[in-house]
Amino acid sequence: MRSFTHSLFHSLKMNQTYSKYTPDDQAVWQMLFERQMAQLPGKASQAYLDGISAAGFRDDHIPDFERDLNPRLKQLTGWRVCAVEGLIPNRAFFELMANRNFPATTWLRRRDQLDYLPEPDMFHDTFGHVPMLSNQAFCDFLEALSRIALHYIECDEAIAMLSRLYWYTVEFGLIQEGNQLRIYGGGILSSVGETTYSLFSPEPKRTPYAVETLLQTPYIIDHFQEQYFVIKSYEQLYHSVSQIEAPLESLLVS
Repeated sequence: MRSFTHSLFHSLKMNQTYSKYTPDDQAVWQMLFERQMAQLPGKASQAYLDGISAAGFRDDHIPDFERDLNPRLKQLTGWRVCAVEGLIPNRAFFELMANRNFPATTWLRRRDQLDYLPEPDMFHDTFGHVPMLSNQAFCDFLEALSRIALHYIECDEAIAMLSRLYWYTVEFGLIQEGNQLRIYGGGILSSVGETTYSLFSPEPKRTPYAVETLLQTPYIIDHFQEQYFVIKSYEQLYHSVSQIEAPLESLLVS
């Protein structure tokens, strides 16, 4: 899960250095991949499942950003994955995405961290998020939201509100597909426990997507969410960008 308070880690654009991945890293990737793919059909958004194939994800092969992912993403939506060491400052994060670069860490969790780790690793960043980068409307939302964030980058209160919007969509968003709820948020898709919890548990609220409500709803970073927001389509998500600045300005002066 990605925090948008002051960054805990400062990192620069870097190379993935694929040769550093060990056979055990590849085995951990395979365990994580197979475990999630066994449960995601019927739970994940169809756009995400299509993106798994379109991005060329494989169970036995950690994705190589430059050889595997970026050539495919460039053809699909014009985006690319940019390797970073860890959590990066807000300005760098939004500048990358405003220029259609999705920041992804290169380190992978250990075997004893399969179910939980306190900061996002490569499995979260790539398996959780990259398949959705094959969807143009979703990508357009990311780019437009990032440009708004850069406009307010010196205002901590505004960034906190925009971070909530990002959290409840890109990280923990649900979508209504036909008469079924499906997952598109990377924080859920990369979590074996929250995948089932988000859709079927009676505990959390599931609320229709509304920009002003999201801007005012704090999020949870250390356990499953108490509320999820449901979009009708990725086009709705992208077109909602034009509804952000007016309530944001109103909340900043209130």
